[in-house]
Amino acid sequence: MSTVAPESDVRRHELAEFLRSRRERITPEQVGLVRGRRRRTPGLRREEVAQLSAVGVTWYTWLEQAREIRVSPQVLDALARALLLDASERAHLFALAASTDPAQHTACPTLTPALRAMLDQLDPIPSCVQNSRYDILAHNVTYGRLLCDLDRLPPEDRNCLWLAFTDPQWRAAVVNLPDSNRTMAAKFRAAMAEHLAEPAWKALLARLEAASEEFREVWARHEVVGQGGKAKYILNPLVGLLYVEHTNLWLEPASGARLVSYVPLDEETRERLVRLGELAARGAGADAVPVP
Repeated sequence: MSTVAPESDVRRHELAEFLRSRRERITPEQVGLVRGRRRRTPGLRREEVAQLSAVGVTWYTWLEQAREIRVSPQVLDALARALLLDASERAHLFALAASTDPAQHTACPTLTPALRAMLDQLDPIPSCVQNSRYDILAHNVTYGRLLCDLDRLPPEDRNCLWLAFTDPQWRAAVVNLPDSNRTMAAKFRAAMAEHLAEPAWKALLARLEAASEEFREVWARHEVVGQGGKAKYILNPLVGLLYVEHTNLWLEPASGARLVSYVPLDEETRERLVRLGELAARGAGADAVPVP
């Protein structure tokens, strides 16, 4: 009778083999070390990796031996730097260790030219790329006029949570604003649990608390809600009432970047989105005369 190894055992052995393979491919010269005449080890020695990443030699040896030890994100970060891992290898390292990369959301590696082209192809369906902090990283033409005129805003203000609590145009477009904002704040709190020590998250929270009494009241409830799509109404100043379904397509793990789209749920909305896309492409602002 055969048995299947627990997932944790498989992960440890995969992690050990991955670390060993990365260590053996690096020459001492690549990391500023002097190659001795009697070196037999291909690549770096274990003690050299330990020295470069500021961990104990015994501890690192146990890691390569697939011992059952805990590895912090900070140590994984140090190992990734010591082993000169590229972005894909770094992501693989953290995945094998079942750990969250503390530097994962400092940038959005998925925001490629191909993804930007996809956003354009989705027009007139309003679509954007957001991270889990609600920063709008990219958007298509129609989304740029869906809830407010995004082009008039500085990059630091292009955040859905900030706009929902502070921007008059955005707030006027959201039907049932109190419930919508309460849900958004609850999703933000749930996502922030993985990022409590990160400066960008703390800065956004402090900014919201300083700017909005409504946010402070909602935040004090300590409510949490998971991410998910739903049908909603949007009152657009250019084309009128829209009935859409908010959908998420995850580009990274659920705490990472996502493609957000507002798909029309009736023919009237579909026609109005086509009209909105045309107006947005011509640069019409929120003060244009709405279409009946």
